Amino acid sequence: MRLIHFSDTHLGFNDLDTINDAGINQREADFYDTFTQVIDAILLEKPDYVIHTGDLFHRPHPSNRAISFALSALKRLSIAKIPTIIIAGNHSTPRTRTASPILLALRTLDHIYSVFEEAYEKIEFDDIVFHCIPHINDETDNLQAIELCENSVVTGKRNVMMLHCSVGQKYIMEEYGERVYPHDKESLFAQMDYVALGHWHGFGKVGKHPNVYYAGSTERTSSADVRIDKGYVRIGLDEDLYVNLQTITLRPNYRLTIDATKDIILQLEEYAQKEDMQGALLYITLENLTITQSIDIANHDIEAIFPTALSVQIQRKFAQSESSISSESVSAASLQEHFSAFLKEQSNDEDEFKRLNSKVTELFAQYDEVNDDA
Repeated sequence: MRLIHFSDTHLGFNDLDTINDAGINQREADFYDTFTQVIDAILLEKPDYVIHTGDLFHRPHPSNRAISFALSALKRLSIAKIPTIIIAGNHSTPRTRTASPILLALRTLDHIYSVFEEAYEKIEFDDIVFHCIPHINDETDNLQAIELCENSVVTGKRNVMMLHCSVGQKYIMEEYGERVYPHDKESLFAQMDYVALGHWHGFGKVGKHPNVYYAGSTERTSSADVRIDKGYVRIGLDEDLYVNLQTITLRPNYRLTIDATKDIILQLEEYAQKEDMQGALLYITLENLTITQSIDIANHDIEAIFPTALSVQIQRKFAQSESSISSESVSAASLQEHFSAFLKEQSNDEDEFKRLNSKVTELFAQYDEVNDDA
């Protein structure tokens, strides 16, 4: 028996202002592209079942475009008559039960089974049972769902448990309504042939459980994901469990750390020559910066070194000795005056001070204009 497990597709996600030729946010389009790659693979491989363990959408009330895209893509599986089970995650579950769950719309498609009613649900076929626990906002209801699952294991059939929560983690993602699976209930996993998890965005086995896996997300939602492969999981439920991540193609992502005690521009230019930045997402951290260095190098100066990148995001980390500016006398003078006095103290000569101070004056002028407009 062959299954495909994928998760955390976050349809509708966008985090940049870049619009593509079709008039769609480019990052939103990237998430549609990776979803399409998985659907294409499913139709090619023709597994017996497909499971999606939550966060189909990025928001509980996604845009019309995200909804119509999901329905069109999943209709392809419906037409192919591939049974597909999808549970709700915390991102696509309304915070109140008075709001209509978006996954209700999926029930218009044949062979697509959506579970979203904040309760345990068993979906049973001739040869397999799917024990579904979607995201549940109430902790008591969540525990009750697990206990119902404990009493619902079917002998003589394959049993697959589907969850969207944090399992075996000593820390959480600190998202709204996030659930942590109770450690004293992990014994239930041994009764399952496979435990399919969603919520954490990296593929991998959980702890010492040989059959408990996160599929990971299909796209990267932050710089923390840069070095993590994405895709879907092939599962074989024969005599021995077979689990394998099949990677898909993503937009290039790079994370670069620059030591500001060395020539910053030279380091950036060397990196630009080494890597193909066409359409890439680039995350740059400037470490050990001094205040004067930070003023002297603007973001647009760095972005100009990588003209073909889709996005260049810059984080500045200051040297410990200059991580903060003394606030004594700020009450007696404007922030700009205080900062200018600090620069004069730090500058090597008068010309250097004048050059940097002119930049400070320009920056404060821009700040005042923004505040006046507000």
